[in-house]
Amino acid sequence: MEEGRSCNRQEALCIFDSGIMEKTGIIELEGMEFKAYHGCLEQEKIRGNLFTVDFRGELDLSAAAESDNLNDTLNYGEIYDIVAEEMSVPSELLENVAGRIVRTIEKNFPQLVSFSVRVSKKRPPVEGVAQWSRVTLFHRR
Repeated sequence: MEEGRSCNRQEALCIFDSGIMEKTGIIELEGMEFKAYHGCLEQEKIRGNLFTVDFRGELDLSAAAESDNLNDTLNYGEIYDIVAEEMSVPSELLENVAGRIVRTIEKNFPQLVSFSVRVSKKRPPVEGVAQWSRVTLFHRR
């Protein structure tokens, strides 16, 4: 432990001579891109579309901030693998895709205090101009 630092696993804050650092932090993985076949229309199921997925997770990062060890944090490569796997399974609704991703992350990463998953579809098939349609689901323990 650093000189001038007071912190233990039961406390929410680490106290340094220079100030206070919360133990909880945020890990984000944004802009994951996939060509996928989600949608209700036949053309979406045949031609596919560009989708992006964003992940944002809240967890205790104090050990990793001190140790510089991947085992003390969340491996976002594993998050990417989960997202890629679920994006490869066609669904009619973005809500279903996002729900599958949330359930799998929740099961595999119990250290997450809360997290969100946003699934976006580029140029959704609507009467008019729309750059994206999006669904965001939140999970809190």
